[in-house]
Amino acid sequence: MAKVLILGPRAPAALELARHFDRAAWTAHVADSVSCRLSAWSRSVRRAHRLPPPRSQPAGFVAALSRIVADERIDLLVPTCEEVFALSRYRSALPQSLRVLVDDFDKLKALHSKRRFLELARDCGANVPDSLAVANLHEARNWADGWPLVLKPEYSRFGVHVRLYPHGMPKDAPPLGLAQTWIAQRFHVGTELCSYSIADRGRLLAHCVYRPAYRISRSSSFYFEPTPNTTIRRFVERFVRQIDFTGQISFDWIIGDDGSATVLECNPRAISGVHLFAPGDGLPAALMGESTACIEPSAPRPKMLAGVMLSAGFAQALRRGSVKQWWHDYRRADDVLSLPGDRLPPLGGLVDVGAFARIALTRGCSLREAATWDIEWDGEDLPDL
Repeated sequence: MAKVLILGPRAPAALELARHFDRAAWTAHVADSVSCRLSAWSRSVRRAHRLPPPRSQPAGFVAALSRIVADERIDLLVPTCEEVFALSRYRSALPQSLRVLVDDFDKLKALHSKRRFLELARDCGANVPDSLAVANLHEARNWADGWPLVLKPEYSRFGVHVRLYPHGMPKDAPPLGLAQTWIAQRFHVGTELCSYSIADRGRLLAHCVYRPAYRISRSSSFYFEPTPNTTIRRFVERFVRQIDFTGQISFDWIIGDDGSATVLECNPRAISGVHLFAPGDGLPAALMGESTACIEPSAPRPKMLAGVMLSAGFAQALRRGSVKQWWHDYRRADDVLSLPGDRLPPLGGLVDVGAFARIALTRGCSLREAATWDIEWDGEDLPDL
C-alpha cells in the first residue's frame, strides 16, 4: 500500500487531501510543528508526527522529515502551507527516490513575490494591476496621485497587513511597517475569485475556481462557491507550461464588470479550492503526476467551514441585513470538516485554536499570525544546512 506524508495538517486543505488519499487506498500520515488535531483526529490519518519549526530550526525540520520518510516508508511528500519554501530549499537533503511535490526554490521565490510574480504573469499575457515597489508612504502617495490604491508587503499571506484605499490614500494613513519592500497597486473594483491547480512538469492536471463568498474580515474565506472561468483556466494552463511548474499553485483574481480577469497574486501552495473536488475525481493521481488529462470538480457544490459559517457568517449577515441570503447559502453548502463517520476534526480544530491563542498571547500577535509564525517565509536568505 502506497504511503503519503502531508505537511501543514493544521489547515483544512491538508485534512481534505488526507481523506482523498485514504479513499484511494493510500496510507496517510501528517506532520506539523504546531497543534494539528484538526487533521490528526481524522479517521483518514494513520499517524500524526511532530516536526521542529522550519522557520527557526531548518536543520531539525529536515532531519525529522528524513527520519519519518525512512521509518514509515513514505512514497509521496505533499506540503500544503508555507513550509513549501523550506521544503523546496532543502529538497536535496531528502532521498532522491521520494516524490516531493515542490518545484525549484528560486521559482517559488519569484511566485511568492508580489512584485516579481506580476512581471511573470504579464509576460504570459495576463491582465495585471499597475504596480510599484515602494519603501515608504511618501513614494506610494506620489505614485498613486490620488488613485484608488492597495498597499501590501511584497511577501505576506491571508491579506495580513494589506491596506485598501478605494477612495485614495487619506492624509492620516499610518507609516508602512515591517522590514521589507511594499507593493503599491492600482485598486480594481470587481468580484474576487480564487483558483487552485495542480501541475506536473508544465502539464495542468487539476484545476478549479471559486468565489470566497464569506470572509473573516479581509482575511481567510470560509465559504467556497464554485465559479468556473474559462479565461482563468486558459491563463493557468499557459502559465504553468511556460514556467514548467510542478506542484500546487493558486491565484487571486478580480473579475471586472466587463468580464475581464485581472490576476493579483500567486500562492505556490494549496488553498481552499481543494475542497471542491469529489472523492472520485482523482486528486491523488494528479498529485503523483499520473493523470493523463486535467480534472475539474465533477459535482461542484458550495463548500464551507460550517462552524465558522454559523458563527462569524451569521454575525456578518445580521450586520448587513442579509440573513435570508445567509440561510439560503448555508443550506446549499457542504461542511468540509465534519463528515459521516469522521466527526472529530471540528473538535480537533477547536483544540488547535486554543493552542494558537496561547501562542498569540505569548508573542503579542493576532490569532491569524500565530497560526503561521513557525512556517512563514518573507524572502529572507535561508541558511545552508
